[in-house]
Amino acid sequence: MMSMSSPDTTRQDESTTPATPKVCPECGGSGWHMVMVEHRGRQVEQATRCECIRRQQGSRLLEAARVPRRYRHCELSNFEHEGPFRSLARAHFAAMRFVEEYPLQDDGLLLVGSIGTGKTHLAVGILKELIAQKSAHCLFYDYRELLKEIQNSYNDSVKVTEMDVLRPVFDAEVLVLDELGAAKPSEWVWDIVSHILNTRYNDKRTTIITTNYSDDPSLMNKEETPARRATRDETLGDRIGDRMRSRLHEMCRVVRVEGEDFRMKFKSAGKGERTPFS
Repeated sequence: MMSMSSPDTTRQDESTTPATPKVCPECGGSGWHMVMVEHRGRQVEQATRCECIRRQQGSRLLEAARVPRRYRHCELSNFEHEGPFRSLARAHFAAMRFVEEYPLQDDGLLLVGSIGTGKTHLAVGILKELIAQKSAHCLFYDYRELLKEIQNSYNDSVKVTEMDVLRPVFDAEVLVLDELGAAKPSEWVWDIVSHILNTRYNDKRTTIITTNYSDDPSLMNKEETPARRATRDETLGDRIGDRMRSRLHEMCRVVRVEGEDFRMKFKSAGKGERTPFS
């Protein structure tokens, strides 16, 4: 008797069949296509790189940038800056101008503002545009996650050294360091921040930083009581030290991103987990 495959088996076989790779219609998969250019007063054909190659390179660079999934929807084009908060429009303009001027202008950006006003959205939007337009090699790191990875490297069971973690941070053409100051300050934290910022400053690397703390010097002093300290807002100087805050001002242009907390706005409106700002 002839055996017959069950429908389930047939579907499984079909689902495991590898898909045929799509071939670019412009270049036929060669990566090149012919264009007409003027040469010595007449039109001649010339081979040029196909747009598909640039898109593939951009995809690889974006993957290497380590942008978290939570922020992958962020673009400069979908940053909502219209409304009563003029600083959002100014911040959006500063971000677009930064992309336009890069790399002729290699100063970084320090995006300062309260929680949920769109600082991370702008930083990721800039990173994406630099990859798409300038093929820049970029890297995104959450400040607290970076410190955790460095601390984990001290564990003997982990086959990663501190320099293995820090080398890509030092070498990235453009580094986005998100939520600077979010970790509890300590001498070790200040040493790490100093090492990162000074290395990138000396190597003239571009750094984009976001922080939820006001761009003010440290207000701590010997006469300040713990009770007084607990009742006031901490500053960026408090969190990273005045010396490193001064270094940031040498490395970056300060952009203030002020507005309402869009995370809370969208949460209260019942529009789901995805929010347009961070």
